[in-house]
Amino acid sequence: MRAIIIGAGIAGLATALRLHQIGWDTLIVERAPGRRGGGYAVTFGGIGYDAAERMGILPGLRARSFETTELVYHKSDGSRRFALDRATIAATTGARSITILRGDLESVLYDKVRDHTTIRFGTTLTAIDQDEHAVRVTLSDGTVETADLLIGADGLHSATRALLFGPEEDFLLDLDHRVAVFMLERRPAGIAPGATGTLSSRGRTAAVISAGDGRNVAFFGYRAGHARPDEDVTTQLNRVYGDLGWVIPEALAGLEGADSVYFDTISQVVAPSWSSGRVVLLGDAAWCVTLFAGYGSALAVGGADRLGTELAAHPGDILRALNAWEAAIRPEAERKQRLGRRVKGVYAPANPVLLWLSLLPLRLATLPPVRRYMASRFIKG
Repeated sequence: MRAIIIGAGIAGLATALRLHQIGWDTLIVERAPGRRGGGYAVTFGGIGYDAAERMGILPGLRARSFETTELVYHKSDGSRRFALDRATIAATTGARSITILRGDLESVLYDKVRDHTTIRFGTTLTAIDQDEHAVRVTLSDGTVETADLLIGADGLHSATRALLFGPEEDFLLDLDHRVAVFMLERRPAGIAPGATGTLSSRGRTAAVISAGDGRNVAFFGYRAGHARPDEDVTTQLNRVYGDLGWVIPEALAGLEGADSVYFDTISQVVAPSWSSGRVVLLGDAAWCVTLFAGYGSALAVGGADRLGTELAAHPGDILRALNAWEAAIRPEAERKQRLGRRVKGVYAPANPVLLWLSLLPLRLATLPPVRRYMASRFIKG
C-alpha cells in the first residue's frame, strides 16, 4: 500500500512514520524548499504523549525537551507581578507531558522516518483525481503520482483541503488574534537561563522563552484590532509593542537577525468531514485547535498514530478505516476547539480587571495547599 502525504510538518512526518510501521510506502510533498526549525514551545502530552510512546519516539522527544525553571508574569513597566516555580509548573501540566519546541519535535520525527520515506521539497499539490481503486495527484513539478491514499497534512492554509472541499474561507473560524514567533540570537538580560517571562497589556501579550541549549524564542500575540491590513510583520510588531519596556525592545530588535518569522492569524478549521473517498485531512488542515488550546502537536501525533491503527485494522477497506479514525479523533479535537474558543476571551485582555481575573487561577496555584492538590490530582493520580 502507498500513501502520498502533503506536508512535512509534525502531522505529515508522524503519519509517514506510523504508516511505515504498518508496512506502507510513503511519499511526502512539501511546499517549503527545506526543513524548518525553531517555532514556539508546546506542552506535549495527552494522546500525543501516549502515541509517541507506542511509536518509539518518546526517548528522542524527552532528550530534546526542556524544563522551565520559572514562569514570571510582568507588569507593563517590566516589574514582577508574580512567578510560578518549577514545582508549580509541573503541577499544572502533569507528569506525562514535556515542553519542546515545534522544530525539535519535527527533527525527532524526521530522524526516525527519513530512511523510510521520500520527501520532495519545493513542490506543491495542484490537482486531485480519484476513483474507487486509486488516487492520482498532479504536482507543481509536472509529475503525476498514484497511491492508495492521499493525506493532507499541510496545515491551516491547506491546499489539499481547498482542492477537496473548497476555499479556506468556508472552513476557517477567525479567533480575532494574530501571532508572531521567531528565534532570538541572544537571551535578553532580563530573562534568566531556563526561565520564561511574559507580559500582557491592553490586548497584547509578549513572552520570551529560554528554551535550553542557548536558544531563545520571542512570542507576540495580540488582538486583531491592533492589526492593520497589508502591514509587514516588522512594522506591525514595532507599532503595536513599541510603547512597552522590559525586554520588548530587545526582542523587537531581534527581528532583523531572525532566520524566519511565523506570522499569521489565530484561526480554527471547522470542517463537517475530514475525508472524501481516498483523501483525508489530518492535523491543522483538518481541525486546527489553535495555540489557545495548546494541544495541536499532541493531536497531530495522536491522530497519525490512530490513523495507522485503523488502516491496519481494516486492510483493504480504506473508507471504513477513515470513518473509524474520524469517529475516534473528532470528539477530542472538538473538545479542544471549544476550549480554544473559551480561552480567546482572556488570552490578551484589553481590560485591566479582566487581566487580573485571568491571572487569578495561576496566582492561586502558587499557594502550597492548591499546588499540593494539583500535584495529587495530576501528577500522582
